Amino acid sequence: MIKMEAEIQTGSAGTDRSAETRSKILDAAVQEFSRNGLAGARMDQIATLAGVNKALLYYHFDSKENLYLAALELTAAKARDASMAVFLRDASAGERVLRTALNHFDRIVAQTEFQSLMQQEMMRLHKGESGAMEVLIKRVFAPIIAMYQSMVREGIASGELIEVDWLQIHLASLGTNVFYFLSSHLLRLILPIDPFAPEVLAERRKAIVNFLGLAIFRDREHGAELAGKVLADTPMPEVRVNQSPFGVKNEREK
Repeated sequence: MIKMEAEIQTGSAGTDRSAETRSKILDAAVQEFSRNGLAGARMDQIATLAGVNKALLYYHFDSKENLYLAALELTAAKARDASMAVFLRDASAGERVLRTALNHFDRIVAQTEFQSLMQQEMMRLHKGESGAMEVLIKRVFAPIIAMYQSMVREGIASGELIEVDWLQIHLASLGTNVFYFLSSHLLRLILPIDPFAPEVLAERRKAIVNFLGLAIFRDREHGAELAGKVLADTPMPEVRVNQSPFGVKNEREK
């Protein structure tokens, strides 16, 4: 109780401490919810991971459901901001399409919590249990799709990209990444590779960008040069994923 009273004191020091505590709670919540989902996550465990007492979780977020929503929004907002930074980059539309595909691949590799949370939320949506998707669509996914559509149409209008349905380029660019990771367990059984070994991931991200450089540009030589440029100045992030990052394992274990 003494600890909680210290958190709610007035003044800038109290405000800073409260914001720091809230941040720690959210970071811990992201870890716990991404591993176990809304139903399986334990508030006691979140408090332990955050280094606070359980009462502070309810002081800042009122309920487990509100904490889950805040954690989901936090990870989704980070993904949105990363995508927007690529969309607004000073580069041709074609180059930005390549960078978007690579950014998406690297995000799956390095930010596994977001992928797991979104997969679990998609499953909840399918069951009619999701209360978060409407908010996420409005704040995160609708702006991303609008910017992507504008980017591809810009590239088509300029003559840099082939004239096809913009959504097909979107699906071909990002869908390839999703399919690779979703089918990773099957690939492990069929091919003599570990889909999540750093060297295998490095080759896959390279192959994806090079493929797009040849597939969606009117001038293939130009596309290949851009692909090389993008790969050269974008090092692969630290690999954090060692199993499907889409929450499949968690759902099977529940």
